[in-house]
Amino acid sequence: MQRNAVILAAGTSSRFVPLSQELPKGLIEVKGEILIERQIRQLREAGISDICVIVGYKAEMFSYLCEKFGVETVFNEDYAKYNNTSSLIRVADRLSNTFICSSDNYFSGNVFIPESELSYYSACYAYGATSEYCITTDKKGIIKDVSVGGENSWYMVGHAYFNDGFSQSFKSILTAEYANESARHQYWEDIYIKHIGSLPPLKINKYIDGQISEFDTLDELRAFDASYINDTRSSVIKAIASDLNCQECDLKCFSRIQNAPGHLMFEFMKRDKKYLYDNGKILPA
Repeated sequence: MQRNAVILAAGTSSRFVPLSQELPKGLIEVKGEILIERQIRQLREAGISDICVIVGYKAEMFSYLCEKFGVETVFNEDYAKYNNTSSLIRVADRLSNTFICSSDNYFSGNVFIPESELSYYSACYAYGATSEYCITTDKKGIIKDVSVGGENSWYMVGHAYFNDGFSQSFKSILTAEYANESARHQYWEDIYIKHIGSLPPLKINKYIDGQISEFDTLDELRAFDASYINDTRSSVIKAIASDLNCQECDLKCFSRIQNAPGHLMFEFMKRDKKYLYDNGKILPA
């Protein structure tokens, strides 16, 4: 069975401030490897050479991947305006036996090697409350419902796999939905959830803790890769540490504040004191 892959890498990852201001999250180094490079290598090891990367934010920084790995990039000019439906619609004609991936996932092992005849979405288990997309299945593991938020539940995370039958059905629905402005602001998963009853079955593919990792904040990355505790690789954080006469490890809890494009504003903690970073100025919060 010939399989291909689409890697979504167009977003700004705004929650990952300030590192995402300097570098797309898919291009950060984690445990000695660039996230998207590790994922491409794993795909190629699984025999998948037809790989398309959807770029947008800082698109030029991904261009080297074409020569280094032989992948193709597709530019999503609407990356800052719409959600990831605007990326997937640009490669709808490529959907067949296809992996749908996010550039910022870290897979401890190669999740792409096993072949599946049935489409699936990967899932990990949340102990306690979570704001993730929580999955309800039947006894055979077929996804019957997905709700935003829950507790003690399997939730969507990582990659999905579409077989050709699912791809053709979903492609038709996605194309029709994308004519509506509201759909363009949604995740493709929201389109799937809306039409779950009329689409071919999508099963849950369960992974244990540690097999799939994602990092929404610098603190989460530091918990996974301790080298970031003392060296964030961020010129912004290094400048803050210098101005506040402290070490990078003293700075944590970075949280973006919504602002105009090109204006960098976020809150952070120095030990137990909160500060505001406003386009180069550091103020007590």
